[in-house]
Amino acid sequence: MSLENRYDFVMLFDVENGNPNGDPDAGNSPRVDAETGYGYITDVCLKRKIRNYVELTREGEPGYNILIKPDRSLNSKFTEAYEKEGLTLKNKGKNADEVKKACAYMCRSYFDVRTFGAVMSTGDDPCGIVRGPVQINFARSLSPVNIQDVTITRQARTTEERTETGETEMGRKSVIPYALYRAEGYVSAALANKITGLSESDVELLWEAIMNMFENDHSAARGKMCMRKLYIFKHDNVLGNCPSHILFDKIKVQQKEKMPPRAFEDYGITVDKQMPQGVVLIEKL
Repeated sequence: MSLENRYDFVMLFDVENGNPNGDPDAGNSPRVDAETGYGYITDVCLKRKIRNYVELTREGEPGYNILIKPDRSLNSKFTEAYEKEGLTLKNKGKNADEVKKACAYMCRSYFDVRTFGAVMSTGDDPCGIVRGPVQINFARSLSPVNIQDVTITRQARTTEERTETGETEMGRKSVIPYALYRAEGYVSAALANKITGLSESDVELLWEAIMNMFENDHSAARGKMCMRKLYIFKHDNVLGNCPSHILFDKIKVQQKEKMPPRAFEDYGITVDKQMPQGVVLIEKL
């Protein structure tokens, strides 16, 4: 079933004593804007958690496979599309119609391709490039973050030589005591209907995954992460009734005190519920 509504959405989530998204260019410490001191989290990190939730809850169901995961090479999955569709021409990958059929198979079979799109033009069996109808911006903290480097110890030594000395080994981990992040996203019904076939049930699964993306992703490194709010702006047509930035501006988040924030309650949220004609605000959390 095709999508009849465009959506825009705002996520508010926080981290406590953890590293929500390590930066490989900075020793895997939390990502931070060097000019402003505000923290940020990449879209890739957030989409990974959505993929993991869908795989966990829909594993084995037709149409809900996940393409981007480290089980096997991407090219082998593209070859599988050709095999399943019976595309065995010698010039496979060079015929536009063949590539289109393989691409349609990938969209039907993989939730993340239908949702986020994918570059599938590599290897001998290319399946094209799909622009996803769901896009998520980088998340940004609502206040500057304070990265703390914590020294840790372990009694288990890595080598026999170190075992003989009896010395405790030292290590370090970088954490943020507290930060509230905001991320914004879009669901294009026009792209869904024209390209990937993203359905209403897929969109409902997307909301479910967003609300629960941290619940099955806990780790010592990430600390305590919680999805606090999910605001969805539903348009009454495919192309939308209002520019997304106007809708996003209706969600205001302000820090209450000048002291460094340490809890969600340290922020106040103001929601302007006067929506433009044809737009409905849905609060999922």
